[in-house]
Amino acid sequence: MTRTISVNRRSIQLLRVLVSGIFLVAGFSHLLNTEKTAQRIEQASFKGLVVYFGDSQWLIILSGVIMLAAGFLFLIGYKTKWAALILIMVLIPITLTVQVGQMTTLGPLFKNIAILGGLLFFILNDTDQSLK
Repeated sequence: MTRTISVNRRSIQLLRVLVSGIFLVAGFSHLLNTEKTAQRIEQASFKGLVVYFGDSQWLIILSGVIMLAAGFLFLIGYKTKWAALILIMVLIPITLTVQVGQMTTLGPLFKNIAILGGLLFFILNDTDQSLK
């Protein structure tokens, strides 16, 4: 038995716009402040994980481009599920590398977990249908 829950269309749009903002800002930051971002990775508890993914400078630029592109698609609601999935694929390694193990700054870790929840909402629900 499938249960249908009614959700206000504007709330879905607002959630999508608000969640996309962090990726647009972070994407620009990765591209404009590559060295500062590299320093944050260097200070992270699990910085060794970056080695498995490649050169940190290249990864920072690549993640910046991906966050901008997928963040923009997510913002405008185009291919929302795919954009959310791509953003999760960027968010997880960043969270594992930079946020996990930073016991003095648990806020950013749980911010990323909350963002993950917002992205999962769009992957698990057919929000495109509700916006028509």
